[in-house]
Amino acid sequence: MAKKTPLDPAAAFRVPSGLAELSAIDPAGTPIGPQDKESGAAALADLGPDLAALQEKLYAGATGGSEHRSVLLVLQGMDTSGKDGVVDKVLGLVNPAGLRLASFKKPTPEELAHDFLWRIEKQVPAAGLIGVFNRSQYEDVLVVRVHDLVPPAVWEPRYAAINDFEQRLTDSGVTVVKCFLHISKEVQKERLLARLDDPTKFWKYNPGDVDERGYWDDYQAAYLDALNRCSTDAAPWHVIPSDRKWYRNWAIGALLHQKLTELDPQYPPAEFDVEVEKGRVAAS
Repeated sequence: MAKKTPLDPAAAFRVPSGLAELSAIDPAGTPIGPQDKESGAAALADLGPDLAALQEKLYAGATGGSEHRSVLLVLQGMDTSGKDGVVDKVLGLVNPAGLRLASFKKPTPEELAHDFLWRIEKQVPAAGLIGVFNRSQYEDVLVVRVHDLVPPAVWEPRYAAINDFEQRLTDSGVTVVKCFLHISKEVQKERLLARLDDPTKFWKYNPGDVDERGYWDDYQAAYLDALNRCSTDAAPWHVIPSDRKWYRNWAIGALLHQKLTELDPQYPPAEFDVEVEKGRVAAS
């Protein structure tokens, strides 16, 4: 049995009911857990063996036919908030065979020909897997709204559609863990400049990210609406302070560990007589 996380990340990071503005939550805050980079790295490393063991049980149970549950980690945030970093530093602690990663970029013509959830449904993790959405269904109430790609009459009903979709996922055995990677505009600027100072990071830099900074307030308003309108008991939103990369990584690792511990996956029982099989192997 995996040891229990002594803290309650789900409660600490869950978006407050009726959040009035995102600035009420400090993007550089460290409300629980480690308080410096060194202890944060150590705390995340300590979670690694448990995360790997819990994931293996989840995967093994599905392979053996006794486990019908999965986990979906949704990562949303402004550019440079660290979605790729979380995949690397947190999900890198578990076996990639048990992961399914989906990154949602600009929809293709085929995807645009369908309902906005069509491409999302196709990437829902099967039983036994941890799925990771790098961006998600929320793009269709964020960038679409901010840039007026469709009229309000189209994107407004999507909040209810997303809630219904996530309720269906939960009812089918998918634990939905939604994380908004909350960074400040100042830290985003620092990270963009850092990419321009490092030739090995040029490939990460997109000139369009600077243009998007001009819509910062509009994005903050759109995120606020998404957090308030789509944080349900079935699939609550968690606001992860992300100005400090080490704290962001620990917080999401601790939250994922907590959710997997609550699922309490078990290895499947043998579907054969173990002693008989030992004899057969010994005699072979």
